[in-house]
Amino acid sequence: MGEIKSAKFVTPICGVIYKDGVVLENAWWELEKLMGDVVLESEEFPFDMTQYYFEEMGGPLKRRFIAFEGPSDPGDLPTWKLATNSLEARLTAAYGEQLGVNRALNLDPGYITGAKLVLATTKDFAHRIYLRDGIYAETTLNYRDNKWQGHEYTFPDYKDARYHAFFTKVRDFHCRRN
Repeated sequence: MGEIKSAKFVTPICGVIYKDGVVLENAWWELEKLMGDVVLESEEFPFDMTQYYFEEMGGPLKRRFIAFEGPSDPGDLPTWKLATNSLEARLTAAYGEQLGVNRALNLDPGYITGAKLVLATTKDFAHRIYLRDGIYAETTLNYRDNKWQGHEYTFPDYKDARYHAFFTKVRDFHCRRN
């Protein structure tokens, strides 16, 4: 029988898709309260590999990633997703009409370890594992052979190497601390 051990700590991250930077700024401090102090932030990327969010969010859309100090318990992932869903709803109520959108931003909380990037989601598919309270987890990328590698189900933008330099910085930060 295997020995039960506590989970190793992780470094929390959050991907943000948005149209207007003011909405991102208003989300920032609430994300810090939820996930910890910001230690790394990515550059702003165009969100241009899919039209998936354009109908409800408008366009052009942008994406940024934020990494938080941690270290955190990976069991907190459902709490982060439930809280970011609530934050999305509040910011949409505050800014949606002004921006002419049905959704002001999309928040994708997750975490990075030395071996993987995991994201939380409310959508069930064959490759996702149920956690609790309607929240699932997905290993979106693995780190093997000194690079990030996607899976057949990995979102196209996450497979694209433009994000990988940031994820590697977060991974390096995580590995130095653990």
